[in-house]
Amino acid sequence: MSHIGVTGHRHLPAAVLPAVRLGMTAELSACADARALSSLAAGADQLFAGIALDRGVPVTAVIPGMDYEAHLGDEEVRASYRRLLESCTARVDLPREPTHEDAYYAAGRWIVDHADRLVAVWDGRPARGRGGTADVVAYARRTGVPVRVLWSPGVTRD
Repeated sequence: MSHIGVTGHRHLPAAVLPAVRLGMTAELSACADARALSSLAAGADQLFAGIALDRGVPVTAVIPGMDYEAHLGDEEVRASYRRLLESCTARVDLPREPTHEDAYYAAGRWIVDHADRLVAVWDGRPARGRGGTADVVAYARRTGVPVRVLWSPGVTRD
């Protein structure tokens, strides 16, 4: 069984979505017995989990140790989170962390620690806060987990 984790930005420019969807689908199709690992955050995490579930790939939700749902965004994002969470085959609730940034980073590290490879929807720029996509990618690379970066050249995020 191959575990494929995801990390990525919450706000994805429309220009990257076709390449990101195609790359995620390819990663999830590369192994007949794949399992997906996602925190179900807005943006890349929810997109990945949705594609996995649509393809019949089991998803494990990795929930940061904080009042997570309240910080996910607007009601539409929270409703999507709840729908995806209901469809997950497993849920991992992480211990409470001192700050939200620590909680996000702990979830990213858990995903990397349990993944055979990581899909990163990342523009290549530094994290905007501790535990951001760049931090999780750096952690994966330090620990030897293969990372596939999905992004469209020349596209910047807000």
